[in-house]
Amino acid sequence: MCELLGMSANVPTDICFSFAGLMRRGGEIGPHKDGWGVAFYEGKGLRCFHDSSPCHSSAIARLIEQYPIKSENVICHIRQANVGGVSLANTHPFTRELWGQYWAFAHNGQLAGFTPSTGPYTAVGDTDSERIFCHLLNTLASHYDAPPSLNELAQNLSECCAPLSKLGVCNLMISNGEWLFTLCTSKLHWITRRAPFGPAQLSDLELEVDFQQHTTANDVVTVIATEPLTSNEEWAAYQQGEWRLWCKGETVLHGQLS
Repeated sequence: MCELLGMSANVPTDICFSFAGLMRRGGEIGPHKDGWGVAFYEGKGLRCFHDSSPCHSSAIARLIEQYPIKSENVICHIRQANVGGVSLANTHPFTRELWGQYWAFAHNGQLAGFTPSTGPYTAVGDTDSERIFCHLLNTLASHYDAPPSLNELAQNLSECCAPLSKLGVCNLMISNGEWLFTLCTSKLHWITRRAPFGPAQLSDLELEVDFQQHTTANDVVTVIATEPLTSNEEWAAYQQGEWRLWCKGETVLHGQLS
């Protein structure tokens, strides 16, 4: 299975610390050696980096680990190939434009017998993950000509994901830069950091950061990951079938697949 990493924050924040831990799982201490990618939202812009090489040995990944790109919404993915070969076209996050917004998507899992809806969005690569992304966008585009309210959007996404969850594992993250929608059908964890901030120690690397030195009293930063990334903090586990829509570091909507 692949691993996901996402971030939602109320101020532009870098993800270097969390990425440093995830990076080691990308082929060094974990089996996720079949490519990786990360998407950073900066205002209406989207800065994406992809590599089909293992994350732990990628020169591009070392840049991301050391270069503090600031963002309020981030989606990252390290891949263990199941459906589709190892290629740049099959690395997540996938991106498309909808309603004049850049959308990014990453998925962990595999679906049996999945048939995507038809529409203007089609897959470029060979993964069922990209087909799921196109399926969601085709469904939304067929319902709305412009962005709906967050309540409508979350309801539509959850209704669209409900039948997918019956076909297999479907953990996913999707964002338009204003919010981050996350769904867990098997395994996903989250932690929200806010004042008073303290130190955090990575589980997969001898690296500790005292967030009090890098934050203000008003900062709120939530990190979502397949597996907890730190050893000295208490992460919350999603329930199976649970979805959460994050905005500026906080859960603004949540529910359970029907």
